[in-house]
Amino acid sequence: MDHVKVGRLGPFPRVSKPVFLSSAILIIAFIIFGAFFNELASVVFGQAKAFISIRFGWFFIMVVNLAVVMSIYLIFSRYGDIRLGHQMEKPEYKLISWIGMLFSAGIGIGLLYWGTAEPLYHFMAPPLGEGETVASAKLAMNISFLHYGIHVWAIYGMVALALAYFHYRRGLPLSIRSTLYPLLGQRIYGRWGHTVDTLAVFGTMFGVVTTLGLGVLQINSGLESLFGIPNNITVQIVLIAVITALAGLSLLMGLDKGIKRLSDINIFLTIVLLSFVIILGPTQFIFNSFVENIGNYLHQVVPLALWTESYEGQENWQSSWTIFYWAWWISWSPFVGVFVARISRGRTIREFILGVLLIPVTILFLWFTAFGGSAVHMELMAAVSPDIASPGLVEAVQADTGSAIFKLMETYPFTQAATALIIVMIVLWFVTSSDSASFVIDMLTSGGDTNPPKVQRLFWAGTEGVIAAILLAAGGLGALQAAAIVSGFPFAIVMLVMMYALLRGLSRDRLVLYRNQQWFVTEESAEHNSANEFRDEHLLKGPPKVTKSD
Repeated sequence: MDHVKVGRLGPFPRVSKPVFLSSAILIIAFIIFGAFFNELASVVFGQAKAFISIRFGWFFIMVVNLAVVMSIYLIFSRYGDIRLGHQMEKPEYKLISWIGMLFSAGIGIGLLYWGTAEPLYHFMAPPLGEGETVASAKLAMNISFLHYGIHVWAIYGMVALALAYFHYRRGLPLSIRSTLYPLLGQRIYGRWGHTVDTLAVFGTMFGVVTTLGLGVLQINSGLESLFGIPNNITVQIVLIAVITALAGLSLLMGLDKGIKRLSDINIFLTIVLLSFVIILGPTQFIFNSFVENIGNYLHQVVPLALWTESYEGQENWQSSWTIFYWAWWISWSPFVGVFVARISRGRTIREFILGVLLIPVTILFLWFTAFGGSAVHMELMAAVSPDIASPGLVEAVQADTGSAIFKLMETYPFTQAATALIIVMIVLWFVTSSDSASFVIDMLTSGGDTNPPKVQRLFWAGTEGVIAAILLAAGGLGALQAAAIVSGFPFAIVMLVMMYALLRGLSRDRLVLYRNQQWFVTEESAEHNSANEFRDEHLLKGPPKVTKSD
């Protein structure tokens, strides 16, 4: 089997030179442009965002919905029993650790930034109908669920599944290029493969940087609330430097000791904070509305997911919200996909998709109901009853989106302790997102090496911090959104081709179940060593030899 050629490049001991150099040149050019032409960069980012989101918003919507359709098909298809690895293999990580790493990589800071703010924003200024009404409250929860629901995890799941399948079943490198093998064949080791991996690095970098920028904005809001520290760009750049250094320390500890351990802590703190809000908040309302919100979401998910504003005569809302989200998640998907594939060996396709789709979504829906739903409920009660004073949550969102969750905590006891816990959680999400992304980018730029050199990971972690600082200086939240949309568009095209290639690959992997012996055999084209190793290790010990066929 061919491999991606890797070698030393200056201080970096093991890189794929075409991918590493192309990615580094593109990213450094972006850094120079943003740093030395700040005002021009802000204008260019805004124009690029407007052009792509308005002209190609329909394309993002189509790709995301196709990912959902394909996920549902694979769950019920004959391919669901195929295991990502040898057919007798057990999962590498226990379910709790797997969920923790999956959740940390997949959402992270965005959960804390938007969990309270987004429902409040849509309640205050809905895209349809009047604001601050019962109807706008329900619509606000539906839209928030759409942006963080099964569509998000279908994007992640399809990219991760394609990577895991071609790596663990076909013995190809754990790299985006491998997912196109059924279409490109050996050409994945040439310029086409280099191009695809470079696009993945570019998308990953700016998707993650968007999240890191949001995290720093919110940390600064929390520190201002807790200690009176000024909320300005200088403080934010200092925060980026400090937290990037922490991410570097986590990287040096490796996957199991660093990322896995921090992910486990994140899950524990998430449960603590969620329990705090549910128990000391409007508990009955949270559980009642959680059930109703799921019902409303399932009833409206298809029309909302296919809504393009074509009859409203304007497309400004979609470009700032749904299209931004789809582009953001797609730009994140190479990073999350590679990382989730790396931790998912041994799971069946059905188990993998069900886990990726349902487990994080259930937690997210409860989170949005507890934080955003409670905030909307408080404002709604204040609006309809003159005896109830408004907690000022809508005004907080209007003034500073990242401050919404801290303003909500002012309505709870132990405000300072809760605020401090949220800041710690944001820092930990920041660190796990940064070191996970650096780990993945280094894998992509080192030819799919699942244990790339640490010095290269540190280089990419530092680069993420520099770009986040430049984007914040060049336009704040608007520049972050523009970067996500621009970087997500080319990879949306790759993702569409990837899903087709996965179906092509699965069609050549026929699973035969010997029920009496409870034994599985994979009948493949045997183009790669992994298939041969599987037959050598298991087939001769098990049922009769299966005749190969094309």
